[in-house]
Amino acid sequence: MEPIIEVRDLSKTYASGTAALSGMDLDIRQGEILALLGPNGAGKTTFISIVCGLVTPSGGSVRVAGHDIVADYRAARSLIGLVPQEISIEMFETVMNTVRFSRGLYGRAPDDAYLERLLRDLSLLDKRDAKLMELSGGMKRRVLIAKALSHGPRVLFLDEPTAGVDVNLRRDTWEVVRRLRDQGVTVILTTHYLEEAEEMADRIGIIDKGRLMLVRDKRDLMHEFGRKRLVIELTEPLAELPAALSTPGLILAADGRQLCYDYDTRADRSGIARLFAGLAAQGIAVRDLETRQSSLEDVFLRLLGEAA
Repeated sequence: MEPIIEVRDLSKTYASGTAALSGMDLDIRQGEILALLGPNGAGKTTFISIVCGLVTPSGGSVRVAGHDIVADYRAARSLIGLVPQEISIEMFETVMNTVRFSRGLYGRAPDDAYLERLLRDLSLLDKRDAKLMELSGGMKRRVLIAKALSHGPRVLFLDEPTAGVDVNLRRDTWEVVRRLRDQGVTVILTTHYLEEAEEMADRIGIIDKGRLMLVRDKRDLMHEFGRKRLVIELTEPLAELPAALSTPGLILAADGRQLCYDYDTRADRSGIARLFAGLAAQGIAVRDLETRQSSLEDVFLRLLGEAA
C-alpha cells in the first residue's frame, strides 16, 4: 500500500538561523495512528505546520496522497484536518454553525446530516445549539476536532489534543481517535502524555533537535529498547548485598526486604537462573516475585539520554 504522506529530506531553518527540522524522511501509512514524541522545541509543531501549509519548508518535499504540498497545495490541504494546541474559536457562535462554517471554508456543499453524525460521534450532538462560551474546556477541544473533520479529511493532525483535559475526557478522546482510525483516517498526534502514546499509537516517532531519530512499530520499539525488572521479596531482610551476589543491574532496597534486578529482554541470557542459584547458595529465602516491563516513558528517556 502506498503511504498517505511521503516526506523526503524535509528541512526548515528560520530567519533567526534556528534549524527546526533537518533532513527528515518519513512515510506515514494509510489508516494508522502515529505518535510523534520529543521535548519542547524538538520540531514536532514545525513539521505539522509545514504539512498543513502554515509554514514554508526551506528544503525537501512532502506529498499527501500524491499531491505536493507546495505545487498542488489546494488538493493536498483539502485532505488534511488540523486540531491545534491552542483553543481559538468564536465564543459567541453555536457549535453547529462553527462546524458548518469550517466545512464551507473548504468549498464543500452543505451537509447537515454528515455534520450531525460527526457531532454524535464526538458526544456533541446535544450541544449543537449551545454557544461555545458555554462549553467546558474538554468540550471545546471536541469542537476543534469536529471543525477539523467537517470536510471529511483523510489525514488528521492532533497537536497536544488532550492538554488540560481531565482523565475521563482524555480517555473519551482516545476512543474517538481509535474510531477514526478504524474508519480509515490517518491520525498523527503529538503529546506530552507518554501513556497516551503508549495506549493509542500503532507507531512511535521520536524527534529531537530537529532530527527524526527513529520511527518504529510500538511493539517492536518496546521489545528492542525495553527492559524488565524482577522484584524479589525476601523472607528475611538483608543488612547488605552479599559480595557473591554482586552483579550489574542488581540492587538491594533500602529496607533490605527486596532485591531489584534489571535485565535486557534482548539478551541471550537474562542472568535470572544464575541469580536464583546464588540466592540458594547463600541460604536466602524468597517470599514472592514480581516482574515489571519498561514503560514508553522509560524507553523515551533512555533514547534521549543516548542521543545527548
